[in-house]
Amino acid sequence: MRLTLGLALLATATACGAAPVPQGPPNVPEFKPAFVGQTRAEAVTSRTPLTVTEIATGLNKPWGLAFLPDGRMLVSEKAGGTLRIIAPDGRKSPPVAGAPRVDARGQGGMMGVGVPGDGWVYWSYAEPRQGGNGLAVARGKLGGPAGAPTLSEVKVIFRAMPTLDSTAHYGGRMVFLPGNLMFIGLGERSILAGRVQAQDLASDFGKVVRIGRDGSIPRDNPFVGKAGARPEIWSYGHRNILSAALDGQGRLWELEHGPKGGDELNLVEKAKDYGWPTISYGEEYSGAPIGKALTQAPGMEQPVHYWDPVIAPSGLAIYSGAMFPEWRGNFLTGGLATKALIRLVVEKDRVVGEERLLTDREERIRDVVEGPDGALYLLTDAENGKLLRVSAAR
Repeated sequence: MRLTLGLALLATATACGAAPVPQGPPNVPEFKPAFVGQTRAEAVTSRTPLTVTEIATGLNKPWGLAFLPDGRMLVSEKAGGTLRIIAPDGRKSPPVAGAPRVDARGQGGMMGVGVPGDGWVYWSYAEPRQGGNGLAVARGKLGGPAGAPTLSEVKVIFRAMPTLDSTAHYGGRMVFLPGNLMFIGLGERSILAGRVQAQDLASDFGKVVRIGRDGSIPRDNPFVGKAGARPEIWSYGHRNILSAALDGQGRLWELEHGPKGGDELNLVEKAKDYGWPTISYGEEYSGAPIGKALTQAPGMEQPVHYWDPVIAPSGLAIYSGAMFPEWRGNFLTGGLATKALIRLVVEKDRVVGEERLLTDREERIRDVVEGPDGALYLLTDAENGKLLRVSAAR
């Protein structure tokens, strides 16, 4: 079995022209990729030297970051259930007043943030409910003095249903579209009662949903009018989406956490089934197979790329700036398990190169955002979390 795996990896490396990024043996060596290059991409190296600047420290497990029009940054603190504003010089505001109550247990808390330029700020969070909790998305107007920011006109525009008593796999990444629309990536809540709903169109678990920024349902969503289906659903069969972004063509890409092995990069298309939990390139954390141990099934999409062992991706920027010309069009995501900034070279919708950056810092990277200046801004996942700026060295 190990010999077979070695030959498969050698074939992949030969096809790509170089060896893959060192990452250790796979958890499920008997699983074979569906096509050459689907896993273990060629190792590449950036030519541009990097400078990493710590802008702010002392954040309580920061999760999401978005730039305000004046250059300050709105940051969520997962564990604290709070939002803060951080100035370019690192000054932190007190927690923003007026946000709803948050369930901060486990993987819950305050999560994604968005400032799409329509006069509102948006955030996703674990909402405590009778009988359990669920992911919710709210929006409000941000105002008040610098020393006492506050939210007004707060309204919950989306609630993932049904309510479930779990503290894991909420998802929470938001992506904003033209026409006052938005995507929300959702998890399947981890426990079996939620997992089995990932392919159930009557549930929001394990879905990408598409809504208006006011909470309305677009008429051209694929399941509008379908009996027994939730009209907000765009795609289904996902596990736990913590990374999502639009490419230069306006297409949605997402990275989702697999179990033990099987993290995925997917190009998300309308009404498609991405397979979880019927197909997966991973296994249970116990080492037991998932379902029938299938990696392919009719009518279910293959990932563009997968990792085994996992990287635990979080946050995604598809680079378009001027500071790093060699990175244009590259995907940059945080690695929680790998404690790295991961760069993916994507050509013709295939991953043809991978690089792991900032590994010497040994920090879990939770979010990756391209700033207005072309630098990358990162959040590290820790009780003493940091806001980092990654720029080209001069």
